[in-house]
This record gives sequence, structure tokens and C-alpha cells, in this order.
Amino acid sequence: MIKQLHCAAALMMIAMASVCGAGTKASSDSKVAARPLDLTIYHLEGRRSERIVWFCEELGIPYKLEYKRGDLAGSMKTIREVSPLMPVAPTVRIGDQVMVESGAIIELILAREGHGRLEPLIQGKPKTPAGGYKLVDTEAVLAFMEDFLSKHPYFGGRAFSAADIMMLFPTNITEAFNVADLTAYPHIIAWRSNVESRPAYKKMLAVARPDGVPGVPKPLPKT
Repeated sequence: MIKQLHCAAALMMIAMASVCGAGTKASSDSKVAARPLDLTIYHLEGRRSERIVWFCEELGIPYKLEYKRGDLAGSMKTIREVSPLMPVAPTVRIGDQVMVESGAIIELILAREGHGRLEPLIQGKPKTPAGGYKLVDTEAVLAFMEDFLSKHPYFGGRAFSAADIMMLFPTNITEAFNVADLTAYPHIIAWRSNVESRPAYKKMLAVARPDGVPGVPKPLPKT
């Protein structure tokens, strides 16, 4: 768990990068008729699989949600049976195809079912710095987020998009585990309040986290 906490800031940057090009292929692919998704989401309560449930609720895409309520070990056992080589949440099955990783799953669904919806208006191609990425400084990432949200209401620009779905989870993890104090970032807090008020987010909580988060680790001590 400590390793996960050290990676919280890195998750924020990865989440932002994952959705930068999420909708770039959708316009060309939308001309090709595709069968309706046969989508099953294998879920762990309070984990990143919530993103896919929320995303589907926003788009109105039907899905089957598989998890054992209040039983993380039982839910994880099911995921291992579906994806033994990489048992993580989210794991999804689309027809006969099994996929993992939130960004990749969202990109595929956007390309097939988005039809321009939830695509970030601000597009960009992430640049890898010389020498590769180093451990991301959480405060620097939050400062970047705060500055961006002071100029744009959402992470994709002027409209809510998949970028906001990707960004909420690491933001909440950062606060929940005392990785950083968000009270110094009013634009982040206002953005979070705004996106969490969406009906689709509330529906996600009702179906994917009906009893809260079981087995929550203790947060880091405040310094």
C-alpha cells in the first residue's frame, strides 16, 4: 500500500496523458458500423473500476457489473479467473476480448460508442522528457492541476469529458490517504464538487459502491 501511495502523483499524470488522445480515432471509426457492446465490468469496490462504471452511465451504455458486495477477496478471485496473467480492477470483457487499464478501455469504448461524446476538447500528445520520467512530485502535480482548472472548468476544456472521469480517482486517493492537503487548491475542490454532483456519478456510487469502501487502509499520518 505504501508503494501505491508513493505513486499517487504519478497516477494523476498518467490519467491526464491517457485521455489526451482518447477521441482522436472516434471520428473516422464512427463511420464503420459496429455491433453493440457486450460489456462486462469486473469490479472492486472503491477501486479504479469505478471509472468504467461511471463512464458507461454517462454514455448510457448497458453493461453487466460483476463483483461480490463487501467481499474484496471474492471479487478479486473472480478477476483472477477472467484475467490470470494481469488480475487488476478494472478488467472488462467485451464480447470475447478481455481488457485491462482504464485509459485503454475508455479509448476503445469512445471509439466504438462515443460518437463525439465525452471526448476532451483540448487535445495534445504527451512528450517524454529526455532520460524518461522520474518520480512525480505530488505538490507540483497539484499546482499544475490548480493552474489548469483556474483557466478551464474541466480537464478536457470547457465541457465535461472522459478526462475528468480519469482524474477524479487519483485526486480523491491523494486526499484520502493524506498524500496532500487539497484545501490549498480551491479550483481542484470546486471541480471535484462539480463532477461528483453529476447524476451518472451518483448512479455509479449506488451500483458500484453501495456500502462505501470495504477494507479501507489507514491514511498516512498528517505531518
